[in-house]
Amino acid sequence: MENMSVKKTRLDRKFDKILAQEEAGLLRDKQSANRALRKMLNNRLAVAGLVVFTLIVLSAIFAPLICKYDPQAIDLRMMLKPPSAQHIFGTDKVGRDVFARVIYGGRVSILVGLGSAFAAALVGVTSGCYAGYRGGRLDAMLLRVSEIFMAFPQIVLVLLLVSFAGQSLMNLIIIFTLTGWGSMYRMTRAKMLSLREEDYVQALCAFGVHTLKICYKHILPNALGPILVNITLSTAMFILEEAALSFLGLGVPLHIPTWGNILNVAQDLRILQNNWWVWLPVGVMISLFVLSVNFIGDGLRDSTDPTQQG
Repeated sequence: MENMSVKKTRLDRKFDKILAQEEAGLLRDKQSANRALRKMLNNRLAVAGLVVFTLIVLSAIFAPLICKYDPQAIDLRMMLKPPSAQHIFGTDKVGRDVFARVIYGGRVSILVGLGSAFAAALVGVTSGCYAGYRGGRLDAMLLRVSEIFMAFPQIVLVLLLVSFAGQSLMNLIIIFTLTGWGSMYRMTRAKMLSLREEDYVQALCAFGVHTLKICYKHILPNALGPILVNITLSTAMFILEEAALSFLGLGVPLHIPTWGNILNVAQDLRILQNNWWVWLPVGVMISLFVLSVNFIGDGLRDSTDPTQQG
């Protein structure tokens, strides 16, 4: 039988080269993911933060199984009682169990922090991914809008918007989203400006792949590392801002137990000096949760940043 050899064209050789690069890239991505996971688990602070974060979130979710008291139940006979076997964190100035309020309050505070961070990431990442890849007038307009929001100190802007919109849980999440999407947008845009010049993106464009598919399926997964880190840092920032606003009486309505609303009673100097159990446990809980989130964010940054890989 006569051997027939087919001569490959330049385009065929280019396709073969791209296929080989994709196969090698899949292997490298798998090895990189395993290395990132090992580095994350070897980071003791990140693991400790993950444990504390999980314990606090689970205790908030299963609060009815942990607490036997209603966080809003008033008992005037038990006003400002110190910690005891009956009330392990004591009671506040109207006889409500502080432990129950701290556990149930975590539900709302964590919801505000995580919900606002994910909502801001959804707006900022979605717009930054597309606008950063396409450029043009849309990118310039969104960039100017994000600069307007970032020109003001965030807590001042939040206070201004809360005074106009009023106090409610949903208003607070919307305001945090509006004031927090700008940093997500700029970070995602900067990453897209770098990644859109990669060879695989140029090959996808040459193959005629749709722009949205290139942006969100092929480029965005390569930028998830910094985005996840930014989400964790935003969560901690929003929880602290909610606590600060509620302490000032401008956050979630006072009848809803949140960590910030529990701290609101510390405005009374007598309680601050004489009844430490009313404000200290919730202060420790906020500190532990924010530290755990920051430790997780540091671990994610160290494990996903290519410049930190050893």
